Amino acid sequence: MPVLRTLRWGNTMEIRGKAAVITGAASGIGKAAAQELARQGIKMLALVDLSDELNNVTNTLSEEHPESNIKSFQGDTTDATFRSSVFESILKEHGPVNICIPAAGITRDALSVKLKKDRPRAKIYPVENFRQVVEVNLIAPIYWALEMVAQMAEYRATEESSRWDPTEGTQGVVVFIGSVSSQGNKGQLSYAATKGGLEGAAATLMKEAIFYGVRCAVLHPGFTDTPMVRALGDEYINSHVLPATQIGRLIRPEEIADAIAFLIRNSAVSGQLWADAGWHPMPT
Repeated sequence: MPVLRTLRWGNTMEIRGKAAVITGAASGIGKAAAQELARQGIKMLALVDLSDELNNVTNTLSEEHPESNIKSFQGDTTDATFRSSVFESILKEHGPVNICIPAAGITRDALSVKLKKDRPRAKIYPVENFRQVVEVNLIAPIYWALEMVAQMAEYRATEESSRWDPTEGTQGVVVFIGSVSSQGNKGQLSYAATKGGLEGAAATLMKEAIFYGVRCAVLHPGFTDTPMVRALGDEYINSHVLPATQIGRLIRPEEIADAIAFLIRNSAVSGQLWADAGWHPMPT
């Protein structure tokens, strides 16, 4: 197993030679982030997703970047046993995980309260949908991050260097994937609540995790050309998204991946970064 001194990154974080975990890696922002980290010379890359497409993404990246050890872990990100097994696998082969990008997410969009003209009773957003979105978009990302911090803490303890010193350089980075919807977006009560929740989680975890040399940040993408956004339909995108986006188009996933890499590399950056392409909610 590598000794701790191999993890020292100095003032500028280098992605090359490190180990990363990305959830939601089979498509969208997670897939783009995987491509970007592989391009920048990541040593070990664990790609996590529930979709069968994950193996195709892993095989393609492995062929394009044979210098990187890229592995797929297909499973449910809300499963604690599965989560632990991913981190244990990386620890055995490489050492502690340095980069965690918990990008897996879902939407269950609907109006919070809807009253049909022909019915006297209003329909309230289903609580089971809210709970599902919270599990996937808020609780799971936080616990993937905690798994990484805990692994780093245990590893440092074995080296008798639990408390981090700034001269070591940052040891790890968590990049949560928020959303411009955290500012509020019609029809996205549960989704917006979870993305807003990541802000508080990151701010709190940063204060705790830096004890072990781990930084935390939240990237808030605008409407990005992903399957989740495309599922909204062309009519909605053309009528409600593009007119409110200053660049007049959907953001490309690789643009978000570049912002993620920036957050990883630059030790001075923490808190929230908005990659929103100038999007603002339209008046209702």
